Amino acid sequence: MKRIMIHEQYCVGCGLCEVHCLVQHSRSKKIIKAYREQRDEIVPAVQVERLGYESFALQCRHCDDALCIEACMTGALYRDPETGAVLCDTDRCVGCWMCIMVCDAGAIRPGPDGKIASKCDLCSGEEVPVCVENCPNEALVLEDEE
Repeated sequence: MKRIMIHEQYCVGCGLCEVHCLVQHSRSKKIIKAYREQRDEIVPAVQVERLGYESFALQCRHCDDALCIEACMTGALYRDPETGAVLCDTDRCVGCWMCIMVCDAGAIRPGPDGKIASKCDLCSGEEVPVCVENCPNEALVLEDEE
């Protein structure tokens, strides 16, 4: 399965991965509209953590042994049989936050309404996730993990 990997030594904390993620998951797919009109409706699935001069992008690792799937009482979190990605069926999510509590990476967050889990979906339908495609220093890369 292909996974997004972070090379921290190349990350400068620019936040472009967050910007492109937000735009990708907006209704308009346009940066100005996404920020001006839809900003409160979207939580970027990637979050840049910064501490002094060090930074790295944090997003779902789509773990082989995904504790979030096991902890999800409604079955909203599941593994896509084709891609292997861990996805969230927002219609089934009840916001119990068990997934947040068990996620080792800290990559699942409450959605904008505070009722539905928000996490990386590897930009379903795209060949390359937008955070990877738009990282100027190639700190984020899509790699086959063996």
